[in-house]
Amino acid sequence: MVVLKAASPPVPSVNKINNGFPCSNGTIKPLITPSPSSFINLDQGDPEVFRAYWRKKSEECTVVINGEDLMSYLSDTSNVCWFMLPELREAIQRLHRVVGNASAGIDKHIVVGTGSTQLFQAALFALSPSDSPIPINVVAASPYYSEYKDEVEILRSGLYRWGGDAREYDKNEEYIEVVTAPNNPCGSIRRAVANCEGEGKVIHDLAYYWPQYTPVTQQYDHDLMLFTFSKCTGHAGSRIGWAIVKDIEVARKMTRFIHMSSIGVSKESQTRVAKIIGVICDSYQEIGSSLDPDELFFEYSRRKLRERWEKLRAVVDKSNLFSLAKYPKAYCTFTNHTSESYPAFAWMKCKGSIEDCESYLRNLKVLVRGGKRFGVDQKYARVSLLSSDDVFNEFLTRISNATRNRE
Repeated sequence: MVVLKAASPPVPSVNKINNGFPCSNGTIKPLITPSPSSFINLDQGDPEVFRAYWRKKSEECTVVINGEDLMSYLSDTSNVCWFMLPELREAIQRLHRVVGNASAGIDKHIVVGTGSTQLFQAALFALSPSDSPIPINVVAASPYYSEYKDEVEILRSGLYRWGGDAREYDKNEEYIEVVTAPNNPCGSIRRAVANCEGEGKVIHDLAYYWPQYTPVTQQYDHDLMLFTFSKCTGHAGSRIGWAIVKDIEVARKMTRFIHMSSIGVSKESQTRVAKIIGVICDSYQEIGSSLDPDELFFEYSRRKLRERWEKLRAVVDKSNLFSLAKYPKAYCTFTNHTSESYPAFAWMKCKGSIEDCESYLRNLKVLVRGGKRFGVDQKYARVSLLSSDDVFNEFLTRISNATRNRE
């Protein structure tokens, strides 16, 4: 029997939990508290920021899997995505109904993948013409997600190739445009911008279109939309993403790609994700009772990110070294309130004579991702706000000290 939990077992003391994170065998792996002389990694968007919430929900999110369970490759042969568990499909549809960020009804086809990275490759495969003598161009407006270019080029596919900045694309050839909303790295809401004579297809990457990061202003109903559980709840290790697809033939081709690359997706992960989604949705059905707002995941996570942004802006406002993007307020149909965005990443720009923001922060022993990776100049850098509290607070200390040292 395997018992999967969203966070820690209830046995360890509070002090032990606060100084480490739980392993599946019930032990506690110590956290390494950053010292002033150590490097801190804010390059990757590893979502440690939500761990405390799921620690409180540990028992509610427990999943028991017996030894004989989930042994078959098959899940639902009546579905286009035959390796997706029916309970996961129902959970995904329910989640989108609760949040209202995307249309995922019975007229849509849901394809599950090992994270949205696999689904991105599957979408490129499905949208690429199979009879073209040249690869189709894949474009995205800068600053674009740093991994798009590498993901397009890594297989050296004869079906597709990297075509660069969508705003500059002017070829009379077919193309696929990737639209990321909210955008990674800068947090802005994007729309397709390619303006050329060639026929275009669009992949909408909506990994961060959840109410903790941005106001949900509308229910999207695009032809192909990508989501990932790691950005929705912070469970990056479960490696589950899903695509919502209108065209059944596109969904079949995406399913074929996943079949050929991994023969489906882990059912243990699917089971865990369905359970956690159910816990989130159940809590919103209890609104109006005595439920503490911090018991609601999106309220908790939005407050957590808002607090981090307020602290970061306070430090940067006193600084003569950096500037941050500003976001307009918008009405959120999920919260029924007007608010600004609290992106998962800070898109920082160095001021004055600092030409390379990534290198400057590296001298402070802060690892970030430089603007060149996103198709812009090196005065910009992406800084993750999803780290643990200790790492985030150490980052604030270092940029505060840097400001004082240059005065």
